[in-house]
Amino acid sequence: MNVLASMARLTDLYPSLAQVQPAPVTPESGLQPFEVPTNTVLFSENTPCQGFPLVLHGEIKVSRNSGDGRSLELYRVVPGELCLVSSACLFRAQPLTAFGITTKASTLLLIKPDVFTRWLETPAFRNDVLGLFAERMADLTSLIDAVAFQRLDRRLAAALLGRGQQLNVTHQTLADELGTVREMVTRLLRRFEREGWVSLGREQIQIVNGAALRTLVSTQPA
Repeated sequence: MNVLASMARLTDLYPSLAQVQPAPVTPESGLQPFEVPTNTVLFSENTPCQGFPLVLHGEIKVSRNSGDGRSLELYRVVPGELCLVSSACLFRAQPLTAFGITTKASTLLLIKPDVFTRWLETPAFRNDVLGLFAERMADLTSLIDAVAFQRLDRRLAAALLGRGQQLNVTHQTLADELGTVREMVTRLLRRFEREGWVSLGREQIQIVNGAALRTLVSTQPA
């Protein structure tokens, strides 16, 4: 994607950027689109924030690591959305509290910290960033509820649904999404298989009885 096409797409995805100064299309903004492949680590926990990422194509998964090597997905950033962790880091001038990795080949722009600060002087862009905090807070509250209060078997059933009849996914990937360990996911999947709900293969899960999984998801915890 050339620079002009990228900047046109940028203002389509983020209309408030049409009002900021310096304008994204000017050399002063320092914005240049760059492409990264799948599974590229864009930022890491406890490191300084190098800038504010904007997604033109692709997707960024933002997660937290635990001391025992597990990770918990917090949210994903797709075109037209903003990264809460990056904005919080820039606001407070503190290290990043999560890591970001691309889940597919992506085209990105990186706003330098000083440009981000100047853009916040534009009410429309500032409102977008503050609105992001409200939306992401709601997402994180739902995540906390799921982790703290919902049974893991219900969460795993929900994670299996909506991906089609055949899932090409590893037990470790599911464990990472759910913030648990692979052994727990494997144990539950084998239980689901015994119940006749799924059929397990090598890095494959076949949904046999989606209705039973949906019933489990909708069951109120005791």
